[in-house]
Amino acid sequence: MKNAVLSLVALAALAACGGAQDAEQNAASAAPADTASAAAAPAPEAAAPATGGVTDPQIAHIVVTANQVDITAGELAQTRSANSKVKEFAQRMVTDHGGVNKAATELATRLGVTPEANPTSQQLQRGGEQNVSALQGLNGAEFDRAYVANEVTYHQAVLDALDQTLIPGAQNAELKTLLQQSRPAFVAHLEHARQLQASLGQK
Repeated sequence: MKNAVLSLVALAALAACGGAQDAEQNAASAAPADTASAAAAPAPEAAAPATGGVTDPQIAHIVVTANQVDITAGELAQTRSANSKVKEFAQRMVTDHGGVNKAATELATRLGVTPEANPTSQQLQRGGEQNVSALQGLNGAEFDRAYVANEVTYHQAVLDALDQTLIPGAQNAELKTLLQQSRPAFVAHLEHARQLQASLGQK
């Protein structure tokens, strides 16, 4: 069963991006970084490397890409699922992640910073495409279970990334604040996804 493709790619991507620098900087006590995603935008003075070896413009691109990937999956679920609860959840993902990206884009524009593509955001994009491709091959309850299972794994990965890499790594105060303010929404998304998963008979 091809589920949680995006989440696994996200975890691998940020782990690869952050783990190497952590190992170099903290040889004796490195803590590995996880995944990517959440809400953001960069800063003028954000050329300094962030935790995990990414800069603020790169964090911004990771965040925007990760949000867009979940928006795309949500749009697919809205058209493919026949389950009203799954469709409602998918609409919430489209709306909430869209709002985060709008705030991130507005902040980036105001600060005059262009989000910078990087290996992590590119891996996220590829992972999102793989996830959608896998979901397109499913129908009915099988689709619903795969979509929701991915959302559970994905949002846990997002929270791990926020806590371990993106928030501590952000150099610009406004970027850090936006990430911190977005975190409760991702907690709520994870809880909603878990409840939905349970209603579909999954653990």
